[in-house]
Amino acid sequence: MKKSLLFAAALCLAGLFQAALSQTKGDHEKMKLEQNKALVRGYMTNEVLSRGDAAARKRYFSDDAVFNNSREVEPQLARMRALRSAFPDLRTTIEDQIAEGDKVVTRVTFRGTHQGEFRGIAATGRPVEYSGIAIDRIADGKIVEMWHLANTPALLQQIGAPPTPAPRNE
Repeated sequence: MKKSLLFAAALCLAGLFQAALSQTKGDHEKMKLEQNKALVRGYMTNEVLSRGDAAARKRYFSDDAVFNNSREVEPQLARMRALRSAFPDLRTTIEDQIAEGDKVVTRVTFRGTHQGEFRGIAATGRPVEYSGIAIDRIADGKIVEMWHLANTPALLQQIGAPPTPAPRNE
């Protein structure tokens, strides 16, 4: 009886220890996911996208970051500068954000006023609003890969760009 009681007590203690370890691991994973989401929020709403601070990118992106499967981040920065020049008050609002593993998915709304030339279209003074989705992969506290899609046709329509013909199926 005494041996079985000791054995049962040892099993209970082992179970409690395992539960505590599991809880700690789960808390650590949740904290990491929240840190990854905060990193993405930082570059989207605080500095790089909303304020156009290209120098701040060093705080958020690894030196060898890949954008839309291309090692060339400079063209993306040039597009960002052109967008910021045409829409100097451009702001990013995060609508939804989901993190899992090393990736963060963010649904955003961009809002601004067309105050400069954009893709050959002179400033109209029109307010614009369009959506986008970003998937960012994070490693060692920096963004290392990004896949971003924006509803650029909606933006162009709002500033009076001629409609783009639909692709033909041949």
